Amino acid sequence: MRDMYESDSYLQNNPTWHEEDAPWKAAHIARILRKNNVPTRTLCEIGCGTGDVLLNLEKEFPDARFSGFEISPAAFDRARQKETERTKFSLADVTAEAGRSFDVAMAIDVFEHVEDYISFLKKIRAIGTYKVFHIPLDLSVQSVLRSRPILQLRANVGHIHYFYKDTALAALSDCGYEIIDHHYTASRLELPNQALSSKLMQLPRRMAYAVNRDFAVRVLGGYSLMVLAR
Repeated sequence: MRDMYESDSYLQNNPTWHEEDAPWKAAHIARILRKNNVPTRTLCEIGCGTGDVLLNLEKEFPDARFSGFEISPAAFDRARQKETERTKFSLADVTAEAGRSFDVAMAIDVFEHVEDYISFLKKIRAIGTYKVFHIPLDLSVQSVLRSRPILQLRANVGHIHYFYKDTALAALSDCGYEIIDHHYTASRLELPNQALSSKLMQLPRRMAYAVNRDFAVRVLGGYSLMVLAR
């Protein structure tokens, strides 16, 4: 699956590399860091894509410095054209580099793409004092019953592992992380350019979520999970 990112295959399926989602993701990252008074002098993003999440975080944390690591040459080429004095990008697998350490290491919509995600999670523990993960919750009753949504995620964006909240948190705990905080993010309700099926599901999802959050997410889907860990 790594070939998808090191070649142009992923770019062909996702020509914007999800840049339009970056302000929304950055806002949720800033929220969980501020809520928990996390030091933000140095932050890195593992699998930073074209860099827009970090560039949006620049606006949130004006005294911080940012490093983005990406294995896709196509994404890196875009990112390096946007470098600033405080945000730098590297075409590198940061898990193979010894001695790099940051206040915060982020993996935003990343480990569901990684073949051996257990080893990946264990390797990145030492890179940041605190870690922020954003994890798509692809498993729900409706997604399993329909099956097509999961198969589309596999074909179009390379998701090869599928989680609901409990299994996502368990995976992090099993890899030695201490979970500090987490919250749902309404990816199918708030992100732009949603399919018609997602638009039709917005009202049922909002109504069910208002009654019981965990039940709504597990049955109807449409949410991701933002996690702060140590």
